[in-house]
Amino acid sequence: SGRTESHVFLVDLQPKKLTGKEAEALLGRAHITVNKNSIPNDPQKPFVTSGIRIGTPAMTTRGFKELEAEQLAHLIADVLEAPNDDAVLERVKGEVAKLTAKFPVYG
Repeated sequence: SGRTESHVFLVDLQPKKLTGKEAEALLGRAHITVNKNSIPNDPQKPFVTSGIRIGTPAMTTRGFKELEAEQLAHLIADVLEAPNDDAVLERVKGEVAKLTAKFPVYG
């Protein structure tokens, strides 16, 4: 949508030729949780969507700061840039495990 006014942001996946449903499943396989979400004037059905919603509360609750948020953004981009590359998915999954191990949910 080009802007955010809250703790969540919306990513338009149309340029990537991916649906929100596909991206949600792909990122889930890499242990990154996002939600499929409609974008303004979304051409897709509500159960498919053209976007994903990413919320920052789960990151800040774990103790992520700007550096970790940027790392996570790059990992998300890696998966969305290569949705059919299992090697990328496995690498990202490993990096997510390392990152989250440094910031346990309950410390």
